[in-house]
Amino acid sequence: MKKAGIVMLLLFIAFSMSDITASEKAEIDKTAPNFILTDSNGNAHSLTDFRGKVVVLEWVNFGCPFVKKHYNSKNMQNLQKKYTDAGVVWLSICSSAEGKQGYLEKEEINDKIAGYGAAMTAYLVDESGKVGKMYDAKTTPHMYVINKDGILVYAGGIDDKASTEVSDIETAVNYVSAALDAVINGKEVNTKVSKPYGCSVKYK
Repeated sequence: MKKAGIVMLLLFIAFSMSDITASEKAEIDKTAPNFILTDSNGNAHSLTDFRGKVVVLEWVNFGCPFVKKHYNSKNMQNLQKKYTDAGVVWLSICSSAEGKQGYLEKEEINDKIAGYGAAMTAYLVDESGKVGKMYDAKTTPHMYVINKDGILVYAGGIDDKASTEVSDIETAVNYVSAALDAVINGKEVNTKVSKPYGCSVKYK
């Protein structure tokens, strides 16, 4: 009987742990899982701090050609400025492990941000990759939009032109912009999921 009781207890713990793990995975039309990350200035940010505001999560790696496409053309900075001016919180997240492409020391990050004239709310360091895996971030860029209620309403590519060509930006359908415009205006997001494109996230 004691053995049976121990087995049942272990099974309960196992199922409980699997439920916790599942609840920490981001899913469309469900509450975006919370996280706490430190920014390039050493300040901690929790996703729940921004409840009541629209939030963008942008997975970034400044060494990636696809990221360079959107930053060298100012496309990403223009989006950041347009929507942060409208009250959106824009969090750029780097999940590159130390020693891998995209990983930068704190002082290097701020120099890079200044050089690009980037306008994100904060650049968050996810060196362990925990948050990236929580959101199943596969590429840089990989984009997410969270509405004011904390619900994940978009996940995928920045647009529909999976190339490194700057000339493609002008004719591309920008999914992030469309999702943000819909959310800001209280409308349903038409395209909630798309295939992300770019460099693979450089996890540990």
